[in-house]
Amino acid sequence: MATASPASISRSTSLRIVKVPAGPSTCRVNLRAATMGCMMRWVLVSLFVMFALPADSYAATVLVMGDSLSAAYGIDREKGWVNLLAHRLSRVDSEHQVINASISGETTSGGMRRIPALLHTHQPQIVVLALGANDGLRASDPQLIEHNLQTMIESARDHNALILLVGIRLPPNYGASYNATFGAVFPNLAERHHLPLVPFLLKNVAEQEELMQADRLHPTARAQPLILDSIWPELLQLLQKLP
Repeated sequence: MATASPASISRSTSLRIVKVPAGPSTCRVNLRAATMGCMMRWVLVSLFVMFALPADSYAATVLVMGDSLSAAYGIDREKGWVNLLAHRLSRVDSEHQVINASISGETTSGGMRRIPALLHTHQPQIVVLALGANDGLRASDPQLIEHNLQTMIESARDHNALILLVGIRLPPNYGASYNATFGAVFPNLAERHHLPLVPFLLKNVAEQEELMQADRLHPTARAQPLILDSIWPELLQLLQKLP
């Protein structure tokens, strides 16, 4: 995934939504944005969140550790899936906090180095680990990727955080052997550490050309609600486990 300048990295490290958005955040802003289908989807999601998470539930801090796929690369940052998550949680409780520590170009090695300070600073109840894409694109050793992710998992658990592991898949041109070994990293870790797993961050997105940017690596703004929807069920279960 593409790299970012230091300035853009600093803007990627913190996000807090404290007000309910003025309108449906998942609807496209164009002539069709007010269609009944999009409005109904937004209403149903809002009602589901409200009933699934009681208003008096514990205000959670969610730390997202990702790369450009979670840092809204190439699109308006407000339209990225992490920001949409913050809006969704804010409909239940404005004290829910989402820290987006995703950086374009980040690897599992970089995440492993950064996570101790982030855990100490933000004390999250939930950590979303969505790293590994850049490692794979560089054909890094899958054993190293697994080691780095395992270290991050152990660090998060040392801070009593719940963990959601998010997997990624590589283009077929990396070869069947490497793709199989790389792809096994995420379910192996999830099984070993008894973690909830989202098998593929770009499910229902990567194979649809109209949902991907020209580089065919990064999703468009239109794809972001779909990315959130693929992550939401597992994340909701973790939120429901909080006191």
